[in-house]
Amino acid sequence: MSGAPGNSFANFNPTPPERGSFPLDHDHECSSIMAEYLNCLKLVEGNNALNCRLLAKKYLGCRMDNQLMDRDEWKNLGLPDDQKEKALKTETISSTTTTTTTTGADGKV
Repeated sequence: MSGAPGNSFANFNPTPPERGSFPLDHDHECSSIMAEYLNCLKLVEGNNALNCRLLAKKYLGCRMDNQLMDRDEWKNLGLPDDQKEKALKTETISSTTTTTTTTGADGKV
């Protein structure tokens, strides 16, 4: 005998996606960006790297520009807006840049 009598799909109620449909890119308008993003994820072994997030933003921007998805704010898509990106880049650069001064035997610069 089988384990489930009757039709097990009778109680199944499908729910639509939260953000609507996500059409396929049949014309490959954004395929090259998608490939770059996937390669980036491979290189960083799936870690949440800044350069991969920027590629994700570029890919989603391409999809929005080509009407393959509805336009939305970056914060709603889990990506930083341009101001936060600039601040993050500036912080990264300033934290890695160090200056050294040399002093002479008399203690003067």
